[in-house]
Amino acid sequence: MIEVKGVTKIYGKKDNEFKALSDVSFTIPDGGSVAILGKSGSGKSTLMHVMSGLDKPQIGQIIIDGKNILKLKAKEIDKFRSRKMSFIFQSFFVQGNESCYNNVSLPLEIADVSPSRRRKRVEAALRAVELYDKKKAKAKELSGGQKQRLAVARAIVNSPQILFADEPTGNLDSITGRVIENLLFNYHKKFHVTLVLVTHDPELSERCDIQIHIKDGVIDEIKRKKV
Repeated sequence: MIEVKGVTKIYGKKDNEFKALSDVSFTIPDGGSVAILGKSGSGKSTLMHVMSGLDKPQIGQIIIDGKNILKLKAKEIDKFRSRKMSFIFQSFFVQGNESCYNNVSLPLEIADVSPSRRRKRVEAALRAVELYDKKKAKAKELSGGQKQRLAVARAIVNSPQILFADEPTGNLDSITGRVIENLLFNYHKKFHVTLVLVTHDPELSERCDIQIHIKDGVIDEIKRKKV
């Protein structure tokens, strides 16, 4: 379970102070799917960064598996993130001059996974996103949709418990975007992974169990699907 408790995040000081999040609280059950919605500047990406420990709020707690990750030291939170979480972003962030195989292998190298185990997991991840035939190709040779599929493979290769996706279809056409959506939701359901999506797309958000609408740093509404 992810518990967000009374989170307030402020940028700047004095006259330049900007409150990006104000007393935000909610819970996400293990294996749930959540959409965080809001206009540009509403605080939705800041919320994702705080939830994952990429950024620290001035006030509040982020409790994952009973542990307040905001109390962890820098090295501890990095280790926690590498074991529990993965990220997909709108701008892909793949290494253009590296092969698809090396792009997907990177998280496992950071986690000190042995080369033999690494190969099996990388190849399985590439097959899952239908890029196995491109494993030796450089990432810069791929189309936009293929690059995002590569980013998905890199995100799932370390079997995360929590998958964060920030506007994962924002740079894609509608057909390619739907392919990425299906990849994410199929993975979420198959492995009971907690999926947290930041999006402004109402159709994408409707596929989630929970919709958290945020406006000016404050939760405007939380909708939960009826079971």
